[in-house]
Amino acid sequence: MAGDLVDGATVLSRALLDQGVEYVFGIVGYPVIEVGVAMQVAGLKFIAMRNEQAATYAAQAIGYLTGRPGVVLVVSGPGMLHTIGGLANATINAWPVIVIGGSSDEDQEGTGAFQEWPQVESARLYTKFSARPPSIEHIPFFVEKAVRISTHGRPGACYLDINGDMVNGTVEESSVRFFPEVGPPPKTYAEPSQVTETLEALSQAKNPLVIVGKGAAYARAEKEVRAFLDQTGLPFLPTPMGKGVMPDDHNQCVIAARSRALLQADVILLLGARLNWMLHFGRPPRFGEETKFIQIDICHEELGNNINSDNVIGLAGDLQAVTQQLIDAGKTSSARGGWSYPSNTPWWQSLRSKVKDNEEKSKILASDMSVPMNYYAAISKVQAMIPKDSLIVSEGANTMDIGRTILLNHSPRHRLDAGTFGTMGVGMGFNIAAALLARDRWPNKRVVCLEGDSAFGFSGMEVETICRYNLPVLIVVINNNGIGFGTEKETWEATPPEERPHSLMPTALMPDARYDQVMTAFGGVGFHVTTPAELEDALRLSLTKHANQPVLINVMVSPQAQRKQQDFDWLTRKSKL
Repeated sequence: MAGDLVDGATVLSRALLDQGVEYVFGIVGYPVIEVGVAMQVAGLKFIAMRNEQAATYAAQAIGYLTGRPGVVLVVSGPGMLHTIGGLANATINAWPVIVIGGSSDEDQEGTGAFQEWPQVESARLYTKFSARPPSIEHIPFFVEKAVRISTHGRPGACYLDINGDMVNGTVEESSVRFFPEVGPPPKTYAEPSQVTETLEALSQAKNPLVIVGKGAAYARAEKEVRAFLDQTGLPFLPTPMGKGVMPDDHNQCVIAARSRALLQADVILLLGARLNWMLHFGRPPRFGEETKFIQIDICHEELGNNINSDNVIGLAGDLQAVTQQLIDAGKTSSARGGWSYPSNTPWWQSLRSKVKDNEEKSKILASDMSVPMNYYAAISKVQAMIPKDSLIVSEGANTMDIGRTILLNHSPRHRLDAGTFGTMGVGMGFNIAAALLARDRWPNKRVVCLEGDSAFGFSGMEVETICRYNLPVLIVVINNNGIGFGTEKETWEATPPEERPHSLMPTALMPDARYDQVMTAFGGVGFHVTTPAELEDALRLSLTKHANQPVLINVMVSPQAQRKQQDFDWLTRKSKL
């Protein structure tokens, strides 16, 4: 007598649920419509997006913010290929995400089937793991493996391919083996001798510095990092998404003196930060010739990357565990006896002087209330009025870079931006993920999304998704009519349309575009502001009267507004390495 039958869509949905998956993002169509329905029946939350790339950004933000991978469900061919940018972004950022793509029926492979494409092979370059289960019975095995691989070691993206005939095909339920939820990665510790060597190097340094990366935030190491910095008294600066592991307004934070700190430090401890382009590869002219680096990283291959191995102490291990080793060793070692770095050294005096100088320069720019506004004035208004513990999403050129210096974070994992891959277009997906978690898990948490006008254009149609689910997000578009720097309205109007492809700068966008009307088109609230007073009024209404609605404030700033003069070119060039 045959047992109960179960179809592939149901098996997949239950396997995801068993692994603790809560959110699935995507766009359904043939052959995965039934999968989306089965997921909802199983109890998964399915968020229907407008673009597969934005869906993948949303799912990976869930992975970063929760430590468990979000999932993406897409159709075959073009649908799956649209996730490639998101897969690459997750893997480069080291965030867990799983993309599940439908594919043509197995017996149609190689025949020119509808949207047929070698999807497993296409995904392999951008993921840690890419595979197709050979049968319905094997689906839970591959789901468990994808969850484990995406979260263990250095996190990243995984891809699973489900062919069309597997979705509706059935097997006896008793033949399917389901797997228990994958636990957190095991804690790995550094060699004790390297811990001792690290403390010796820091205690002997004249100009020590700690850099706190987003790896520390992902590792949930904020308690240990704070205890270590409190114990040692060392100056620190965060990477963009390392902000909040330690509060930005902490008296040891020297981010306002970043260039001086990097250039003049003689020993630098990296807590979950990589020496890639964001830290100028650890090389001159941003760093000194003889700077010694101490790296703590979960990935062994990262240790010593880009720098002379003679100048590196590499501690491979879980950042939370290794930082606790440093704390314990600092307390118990008789040689150091609870050593801490004095607060009255010439190094501290130099850093504090530079912090004060740069903060004064920013205050002067922010105090300029002329119209059209500059970035500093506009973003400072946002900082002054949003709740202190807001979860901030940001992307753009000047908008994101200046926002990093003005918008403060006081808690870990409260900033999402373009990240290591420098990806524009992530904002709306990140925004949706953050808003879902705020609504479902973090009552009264405010999500504030600061967008450049160009960045908003990549995925602006996702405001329909935001309105459909009534996600109470505050989106502030800093609109300068272009990419980096914009075009004046007078120039635009004086240029006939047929001449614009030849004469308008490639950075130019349409002047005074009404992005606020995109939001109101779908039932949200939009404001168009041109003065500081109008911006204050719009922010006040957004945070009170419209606090439970989606809001977009379109803020017009000068097309010629720029960031303050930098000591170095922001992108270290090859000729300088």
